[in-house]
Order: sequence, then C-alpha cells, then structure tokens
Amino acid sequence: MTHQPAIILVRPQLGENIGKAARAMLNFGLTDMRLVAPRDGWPNPDAGPSASGADIVLDQAQVFATVEEAVADCTHVFASTVRERGMAKPVVTPREAGKRMHAAIAAGTRPAILFGPERSGLTNDDVVCADTILTVPVNKDFGSLNLAQAVILCAYEFDQCRDETPDVQPAYEDGVASKDQLIGLMQHMERELAAKGYFKSEDRRDTQRRTLRNLIQSAAPSHQQVQTWRGIIKSLARPDAPDSSDT
Repeated sequence: MTHQPAIILVRPQLGENIGKAARAMLNFGLTDMRLVAPRDGWPNPDAGPSASGADIVLDQAQVFATVEEAVADCTHVFASTVRERGMAKPVVTPREAGKRMHAAIAAGTRPAILFGPERSGLTNDDVVCADTILTVPVNKDFGSLNLAQAVILCAYEFDQCRDETPDVQPAYEDGVASKDQLIGLMQHMERELAAKGYFKSEDRRDTQRRTLRNLIQSAAPSHQQVQTWRGIIKSLARPDAPDSSDT
C-alpha cells in the first residue's frame, strides 16, 4: 500500500525548478518524485542547491521516457492544467484532489499528479493519461503559477486532508485496473483498429486515438474487465473461420 501520491514532472526544463519542486514536496512529507524526459538529463547539478536540503527526494527520483511508463503503477491520475482541453474529464481543485487521493490511498491504490513543462504545460496526449483535471482557482486575469508553486499548493492541500478518514467502498472486488493495464488495452485496441483500416485519415488519427483512450479511461474498469475487453478484441481480430455448413 502507498501512503502518498506520486509527483510527476513531465519534461521539466530547468534543474533549479526540479530542486524547488523537491523542496516543496518534502515540506509536506512527499518523496515520490518522477521525472519524464527531463530536458537536460538526470541527475542535474543545478537541482541540489535549489532543493535546500531535500536531497532524499532528488536521490530517490525515478526517470521515465514517457508519461505512460511513469503512471504505470498508478490508478487515479490528476493532470494539473489551467487550459481548456475539450475532454470530458472531471475538474477539481487541489482541495478536492487531496480528498480523492486520500480515498485512493485508503483503498490501497496509488494516485499521481502530472505537472507539465514550465513554458508550455501538459500536451493533450499527456492529459489523456489522466482521469481528472486539477485546476487551481487563481485570479482569472492572471493565472500564472510556476512549477514549484503548483507543486506546493497540491502538496499542502493533500496534507490538510490527511486527518479526514474517507468512507471507502471498493469499486470492484478485484480492484481498479492500473494504468499499465489500461494502456496495454488501449494499445491493443489501437493496433487492431489500425489493421482494420479504422484510422483512415492521418489528420484525424491523433484526435481519434485520444477519444478512444478517454472512453476507456472514463470507464475505470477493473482488472477482470480489462482482461475481458482484451479477449473480445482478440476474438474480433481473428480471421473468420470457415462455415462448416459450406463444406
């Protein structure tokens, strides 16, 4: 069982900002930092001084090539973004996200929060990996937060909800499927659809793929349901067997 969310920095650009994010995390006891394709590689000599002693976070930081790999062992993922995405996902504040993360932890699963690059934020493909949009209700005329500020707000709200004991009822007896299982299902479906000519227009392929992934994600299936879906896809993908009545 995990007792804290994973803090995932997607394509972070500056070592100093990674260090400041680590400092923000440790202020509230969070140590699970994950880096996705950091621009300047890892380890980064500029991170240590900015961490101001939060070395345990930097020393234990894990590096991943993709968001999919970084969230593989998680079940509920929040995407920190202020931009409208045109995706049918729930939108919550850091306080509500804190409550939901504690509920996920109480159920024995691992939540995570995605934070995008300093300049551009998360892409739509990044957000597809998330279940819920996390938005800070800042001044509508000036909504600029730096990476460390966003991390510390979320870490603070998670900490403030620590003593709230959620009444958790498991969604399924066999548990909610992990992101690794969902991504495997998504990739399986996409391969078979591509083989059948479903993606006819290259211009629309990415949009169609994101739509399919959001449909699967929003269903929040169990382990067994994922296996059932994969069995269905395998069955549909098989060449038609000859009809015995024709022989």
